[in-house]
Amino acid sequence: MSKRDELIEKYAADLKDKCGVNPDMDLLKKVTVGLGPSIYNADSSTVSGSDEGELATVKNNYLIKKLGLSESDDLDGAIASVMDTYGQSNRNKYRAVVYYLLCTHFDKASIY
Repeated sequence: MSKRDELIEKYAADLKDKCGVNPDMDLLKKVTVGLGPSIYNADSSTVSGSDEGELATVKNNYLIKKLGLSESDDLDGAIASVMDTYGQSNRNKYRAVVYYLLCTHFDKASIY
């Protein structure tokens, strides 16, 4: 099993165990592949739910640029909802899981 496949399995386990979501494995794989080499870096593979700069990056680089959403779509509310779903006390929030949850929240799987 490749390193990427191992990570996808880890992300799927997080979605099931911590978020109560039964993931669409095909979409999860596409989201993970879309993140490129950042999934292998300890810092860039996670999202800090309490760092405003980090959340702004998620909003601007993923929601606006990648998914094509506008500021009027309540992006901050969606990010806050995803962080609550993932669990504020959970230290390691994987970027692929956060992006997957945001993608499904806005029903944007067609982007992939």
